[in-house]
Amino acid sequence: MEYDSMLDRAIEETPEIDGTSERFEVPDPEVRQEGNTTVFENFQAVCRRLDREPDHVMQFLQNDVGTSGHIDESGRARLTGAFDAARIGNGIDEYVEQYVLCPECGLPDTRLEREQGAIIRRCEACGARSPVEN
Repeated sequence: MEYDSMLDRAIEETPEIDGTSERFEVPDPEVRQEGNTTVFENFQAVCRRLDREPDHVMQFLQNDVGTSGHIDESGRARLTGAFDAARIGNGIDEYVEQYVLCPECGLPDTRLEREQGAIIRRCEACGARSPVEN
């Protein structure tokens, strides 16, 4: 009987999951050139949708496109160099693949955790835990 009550409690505490990654859409990057700088206007909206820290996303983008940059006081990403929306979008897609989507179930319901110096992607939908490459 104790098992049944524990099972009931586990089911009650399990979050409702849609069961499809189709509900996960990242906004297309809105970029414009400002001299020799690419301004990623909707950077904060993209980070909110990914449910990731802007600094982490920015660091990945800088490495991906091979440039330096910063987040300005308005929350926009400013990357040194000229990059079109497609190039920034490809970088965001790679970030999603590496840090957001669960490799087991394909859902975006993941959290990044540090464990013994490594970054682990923990899925809240299926419970999978997988290391991510730094």
